[in-house]
Amino acid sequence: MEEKIGKLKKWIDESENIVFFGGAGVSTLSNIPDFRSVNGLYSSNYAYPPETILSHTFFENHTKEFFRFYFNKMLYLDAEPNIVHKKLAEWEKQGKVSAVITQNIDGLHQAAGSEKVFELHGSVYRNHCVKCGKFYCVDYIRNFESVPKCACGGVIKPDVVLYEEPLDDKILQGAIKAISKADMLIVAGTSLAVYPAAGLVNFYTLDKFALINRDKTPFDSKANLVINADLGDVFNAL
Repeated sequence: MEEKIGKLKKWIDESENIVFFGGAGVSTLSNIPDFRSVNGLYSSNYAYPPETILSHTFFENHTKEFFRFYFNKMLYLDAEPNIVHKKLAEWEKQGKVSAVITQNIDGLHQAAGSEKVFELHGSVYRNHCVKCGKFYCVDYIRNFESVPKCACGGVIKPDVVLYEEPLDDKILQGAIKAISKADMLIVAGTSLAVYPAAGLVNFYTLDKFALINRDKTPFDSKANLVINADLGDVFNAL
């Protein structure tokens, strides 16, 4: 393990255009539960499975139940950036990291100081009325006991990508462009099982693809360096 971390550190030191692509494993270090672990959202006791609740159809047809789940299980506004968020922000300031691509919706990369962040699945901090498009901050909508409503009467929807909804094309294209130009790609804390996000790694064509995840992924054979270890331990060693 020390040898692998040493190799990772060497690559980071040598690189000047690093792109980081992270998933739920980055946020769990800040005590935000992931979707698929034993103690994660998918093990919660609700009348419907989370995959159903977090769908566009469910939002449209069972809006009240959607927000009951959303307010209870998706908002972790007291969470703070961890070692991964902080290191990436530090490397960006040093001119080494050119972009952070995240599947998370918690805004912790920006809270740590990262500026070039592509949020593939949106953010809990942005909310818009589905009727008139007016913007609302998260503090406004969380004051509602049930469905948050706009002054015009429309429902205020969080700007998070639900199942059955496409990714924002501008963000997706920005992420693709960043990866295709990177001299090093670090993928961490993701099972790389959710598409189209997982397919982004295919746009990296050089030989410094580092994959850090506790469990194996479908892309392990494609990576140039695989570290199956705790993400926090790895970043603390860098």
